[in-house]
Amino acid sequence: MEQVFRGYYQSPIGLMEIQASDKAITAIRFCEERGAENPNAVIRECITQLDEYFSGKRKDFQLNLAPKGSAFSRKVWGALCSIPFGETRSYQQIAAATGNEKACRAVGNANRNNPIPILIPCHRVIGKGGTLTGYNGGLWRKEWLLKHEARG
Repeated sequence: MEQVFRGYYQSPIGLMEIQASDKAITAIRFCEERGAENPNAVIRECITQLDEYFSGKRKDFQLNLAPKGSAFSRKVWGALCSIPFGETRSYQQIAAATGNEKACRAVGNANRNNPIPILIPCHRVIGKGGTLTGYNGGLWRKEWLLKHEARG
């Protein structure tokens, strides 16, 4: 069984737990308190890049990601990673990018189950009319991230 490494990062939008294998980031979640830590080089690099992102010095991440999910979810997450920094797409646009324009609800479900927020930028997906809809970390975090990226 592969070892799971864990580290924590205090971001401007809350404490984040980062999980990784020996080769890739596998999960990030917002949490209230720190638990046991055993960070590895992958997590330390992730923390460095998150610091650069939140300080406005980094616009895209150069990390190996290994999210667990269905084939469709992984297709959606791949489409999310192609949304440029500071831009947004609608659920319908992401559905079309997966090859099924009518899969808006399935795209929403894949977003909700995104195990690696920020690095897989589900916060860049908004409602058709430009409305902010659902974000596992809370809409206030989604709004903060979009404003942060709009500042460039």
